[in-house]
Amino acid sequence: MYDIIGDIHGCYDELLDLLTTLGYSLKSGIPIHPSGRELAFVGDGMDRGPSSLQVMQLLFAMQDKNTLIYSPGNHCNKLYRYAMGNNVHHTHGLETTIAELDSLSTENRAQTLNRYKQFYEALPLYHQLDDGKLIVAHAGLSEQMIGAPISRDVRTFVLYGDVSGKTLPDGSPERRDWAKSYDGSPWIVYGHTPVFERRFMQHTVNIDTGCVFGGKLTALRWPELETVSVDSQQPFQPEKFTVYSS
Repeated sequence: MYDIIGDIHGCYDELLDLLTTLGYSLKSGIPIHPSGRELAFVGDGMDRGPSSLQVMQLLFAMQDKNTLIYSPGNHCNKLYRYAMGNNVHHTHGLETTIAELDSLSTENRAQTLNRYKQFYEALPLYHQLDDGKLIVAHAGLSEQMIGAPISRDVRTFVLYGDVSGKTLPDGSPERRDWAKSYDGSPWIVYGHTPVFERRFMQHTVNIDTGCVFGGKLTALRWPELETVSVDSQQPFQPEKFTVYSS
């Protein structure tokens, strides 16, 4: 039994609220459920929101205790490249995480980035759970890619979605609605693209309900296929949400 949590983006208070609502206790320092349920995450725990470092520290603690099931997202990847010293743009939310890092002492900042590199390098690109009936992948996964070798195309799909290579007028990449044509039997739980309400389509569920943009933080309960949400404490930015045609 799993509780899969959508894109957190530094919304630590909302994460704690959702964990409490789901019945988890953090008395031991990591979330524990009395019924033995396990947490999974679709990634992008950091950037944009107010408390990325607190989210990261909780994820580090879970990883240390071997309880972490986390599929890294594009923001996770960008922060990793930043931590490695690569020249990345401090935009699209990374600047908020860097500002938090810059508030630390030089030693603590370096330790945090080193720990983050270890964190990221230990993560699989996506997770196959419950004997392959459940897949947790940040931006999704096509039926043909399930179990295939990790190529550049697979990595791009999981991190960014089914991008066309074109750019929309607002500068964001054009993404095809891959879930609409998904015909696989495993359920794919993903996030990445903020939607006003969790979106069930074929055997897929988008649970990024735009917490950092004033929406909600949502979890999918597996195998129940029920969603649980808590309200965001962030300003509402409706223009950040995607509305799909039916």
